[in-house]
This record gives sequence, C-alpha cells and structure tokens, in this order.
Amino acid sequence: MADLPVLYSFRRCPYAMRARLALRVSGVAYEHREVALKAKPAQMLAASPKGTVPVLCLPSGEVLDQSLDIMRWALQHKDPEVWLPQSPEAQILAEAGIALNDGAFKGHLDRYKYPQRFGLENGVQHRALGAEVLMQWESTLQANLQTHAQAQAYLAGPRWVLLDACVAPFVRQFARTDRLWFDTQPWPQLSQWLMAFENSEAFAEVMGKHPAWLPP
Repeated sequence: MADLPVLYSFRRCPYAMRARLALRVSGVAYEHREVALKAKPAQMLAASPKGTVPVLCLPSGEVLDQSLDIMRWALQHKDPEVWLPQSPEAQILAEAGIALNDGAFKGHLDRYKYPQRFGLENGVQHRALGAEVLMQWESTLQANLQTHAQAQAYLAGPRWVLLDACVAPFVRQFARTDRLWFDTQPWPQLSQWLMAFENSEAFAEVMGKHPAWLPP
C-alpha cells in the first residue's frame, strides 16, 4: 500500500464523491482513508491544512486537494470511457457547466440545505434560485435528447462524461433535501438522469461504506 496514492474521503461529500467516480472509471489503484469530520486525521491536515475532503496524496509527495484536480489527474492516467472533453467546444461547455454548478448552484444548495448557517430563517428562496439552475439542466437534457434521438440524455451529449460526474452528486444532494418536493417539479429528464445515476453500478461502488480510518 505504501506505493499507492492515498485518498482522504468522506462518503457523503459531493466533492469527494465525484473524485471517487473519476478514480473508479480510470482504474487507478489507491488507498481509501475514510475521514470522520469531527476527528480529522493529523496526517490529512499536515498534507492539506484546509481540512476538507477530498485530498489525494501521491507517492511522489505531491498533494491534490481539489476534487477537479483529482478527477483530471486520474483521467489523464486512463480515460477508458472518454470522460475528458475531446474538442475546444466540448472543453468550453464542460468548464462553463462545472463553474455554474460549483459557483451559483452550490451557493444556493448550501443556503437551501443549511439556512441557519447563513443566518436565514429558511432556505425557500434559495431552493427557488437553485431550481432555476436545475431548469437550465432540464433544458439541456431535453435538447440533447432530441438531438441524439436516444432514450437517455446527458449534460454534454449522448453519453455520461466529466460534466455529468461533476454535477450529479450536487443535484442528488439538492434532491435529497426534500425529495417529495423535488419529485413533483417539472423536470422529467433531470429526474430520469438523476435516477439513472443513483441506480448505477458506479454509484453503488463509490458509495460503499468504509470505517473511519485510524492511524496505525
């Protein structure tokens, strides 16, 4: 195990989830260290003082502590399902979509799910603002469904790629905040896309439970 990259992760964290998705599809072997957020390992904090997951420590001594950097590192080693954008246009689309997810949508998601942390009485306003982003994804999925004439649509075209993997864990977290409300909204393609993700073999594998890692 000493020669393997070490991933500090937390099962439910959407950033860590998408990093694990990319590591899985790449086939890169690594040591998984599940973090208890109330007792973060000193080894993780020494490698990345920011104190959030995911953190990937490479045998070379390099540390990657941003989920997108971990995903790109894994996929640059091996990308069997061709998740990485293959054209300048696809790169622009992926970057814009990830920026929307990690910026505006994540901000609304946090305030919807945890309003008290932001001094809000409730998260209803941010649920509505987050829903506007989700309706953009619904429109994208509907357009791709018509363009590619297939049963399942994805965010960047006819198949699941990096953009889908980056966005899906956050849409899942938004949906789980109030699933009854989410399931009544007018986004049938988004709901189908999310359900396909949640029922996938990849999701089942990366969501396997690990005991909290303890140093030897």
